[in-house]
Amino acid sequence: MAYRRRVESRKSPRDKWITVYGRKPVLEALHDPKLSVAKVVLADNATGGSMLEILRAAERYGTPVERATASRVKWLAGNGKHDQGVVADVDAPRMTPLEEFVRDRGKRPTNVFLLDGVTNPGNVGMILRTATGAGFDGVILPKAGTPHVGPLVIKASAGIAFQAPIVNASTAKAAVDLLRTAGYHIYGLAARSQDSLFKAELAPRAVYVLGGETNGITVSTDSDLQIPLHAGVESLNVAVAAAVVAFEVTNR
Repeated sequence: MAYRRRVESRKSPRDKWITVYGRKPVLEALHDPKLSVAKVVLADNATGGSMLEILRAAERYGTPVERATASRVKWLAGNGKHDQGVVADVDAPRMTPLEEFVRDRGKRPTNVFLLDGVTNPGNVGMILRTATGAGFDGVILPKAGTPHVGPLVIKASAGIAFQAPIVNASTAKAAVDLLRTAGYHIYGLAARSQDSLFKAELAPRAVYVLGGETNGITVSTDSDLQIPLHAGVESLNVAVAAAVVAFEVTNR
């Protein structure tokens, strides 16, 4: 029997694990050698061949299995329609609460994204993938106004969400307040700005705020930057803008 190593942490469960739900996603997570599944929770009324497969896979990898009521499984999944009677907590080793992230970074140069009302799971997943690939230090996901890191976000990230440097915060405003107090410069991405991202002198500890698809940036910023566009193009998709920013910043 193959066992997967787990590292104990003092973090709360919501800052240690990404919860996936649905029979196929849970089975895929169990079989993925790059992932460590902390536990599986099955509804007490869940049956069928796929459930037997999940039980066999969990036994093979030494993953604890718990039984719970169907209503509790739905609550754990945060989705009442698609849990299919099973959820799994998958270790996310780089996920951390904002306060701990700021403390651990100290005075080191640090670049992070803050998602301010980005509600499309596809955009969130692509931003996580881009930021991770570019070497950004964190992506702040406020619990208010940002979708749960579930199957849609994970799919859009091509599975990178589990390894992404996700930083959890309560709200975008609370995150800005804490980061500004800690000495971070808050940049907004805004087409109206006269300062080009490519020419501006950037702070060594910086937060780049990505506004939502509908309302844009709602938090206060210290300065704004624009991505110069041509031929009448007014704006970029938020995930595309994030990619431009991420690789420009890290290329410096």
